[in-house]
Amino acid sequence: MNHVQKVRVLYKTILRLHRGLPEGLQELGNNYVKDEFKRHKNCSPTESQKFMSEWAGYAINLAQQLGLRGKPGPIGMIGEDLTERQLTHFRDEQIAQLYELLQEAKR
Repeated sequence: MNHVQKVRVLYKTILRLHRGLPEGLQELGNNYVKDEFKRHKNCSPTESQKFMSEWAGYAINLAQQLGLRGKPGPIGMIGEDLTERQLTHFRDEQIAQLYELLQEAKR
């Protein structure tokens, strides 16, 4: 598979996994994924490698949390907390995005 095909497979896999999320989180997650993939369409090869690695990890993590049936347990069982170390690698723009995401998820 070439790079473009790998990106498409990962993108579609994530959207498919989101079908197992509660409706509000599914819509929020889908919008976020679509926006992130569009924003990174023309990124450098180094950024692309990191981007693909992080999103593949997300897909694996979500698949494990949703289980075989694709239906999550209690809402607190979905996702994971970011460590302080992870947060230090984020740009200010990304921190703002996370905050907006948090506010939207709490609605």
